[in-house]
Amino acid sequence: MKVLKWKPWIFTILLIVLFVNIPNLARLIYPVQYIDHIKKQAEEYHVDPYLIMSMIKAESNFDKDAVSHRKATGLMQITEPTANWLAQRMGIEDFQYANITDPSINIEMGCYYMAYLLDLYQGDKKNALAAYNAGEGTVGQWLLDEACSKDGKTLTYVPYPETRHYIAQVSNNETIYRLLYNIKPSA
Repeated sequence: MKVLKWKPWIFTILLIVLFVNIPNLARLIYPVQYIDHIKKQAEEYHVDPYLIMSMIKAESNFDKDAVSHRKATGLMQITEPTANWLAQRMGIEDFQYANITDPSINIEMGCYYMAYLLDLYQGDKKNALAAYNAGEGTVGQWLLDEACSKDGKTLTYVPYPETRHYIAQVSNNETIYRLLYNIKPSA
């Protein structure tokens, strides 16, 4: 049996091919779907489209039919009570939760809600993401707790491991999406 010798030039070519294709490989891991809906609603509600893409990646990995263990549904994982509250605030008449898996509805509600949370917390993205994940009431309690917030406005510690992980995951996703995609404003 003949043993093949490893040639240094083969290794170099493989490295070059891999390096040239890293963005394409990364886009397989960090996909974007429904970009037109994301751009339109992010622009409508003045939220960063990269933030919305990053939240969708963390929430559902772009699976419009995803359902969490807490019965949150769709791309942006919205629960029925939250969806009904959002529909009322947004003036959506005859809203049916069964339609929450429709990407246009789900993304619009998610963008509206994130804009609301960012406004509520004076643009503090960490607080807004914590509230999106754990609820406004929970974040309100944390802000009153000196172990979680020194000034009552900014979270310095997030007690829920799931929420800490969510904030970090969305933040990391956002960095990667900014590197991989060039999102231009809607025309």
